[in-house]
Amino acid sequence: METTKRVFRVERRDINYLRSTIESYDGMAVVKTLDPHKALIEIQVSPGCEEFVLELMTSLSEEERIMIEDAG
Repeated sequence: METTKRVFRVERRDINYLRSTIESYDGMAVVKTLDPHKALIEIQVSPGCEEFVLELMTSLSEEERIMIEDAG
């Protein structure tokens, strides 16, 4: 099975925080910066973890007020 790839636009200052938070869930997803100037990141999600990652992204957006915009 292949990973699911999703692209998001975020605030530049939040890239490292999002990477460390998402990747702290061992084996669930990997965050790659596609364009640091436009603050585009790609999240490569392991099979079966798609719903959890979307819930995590929603939680980070709503509870921590992090701007996360689907750019895919």
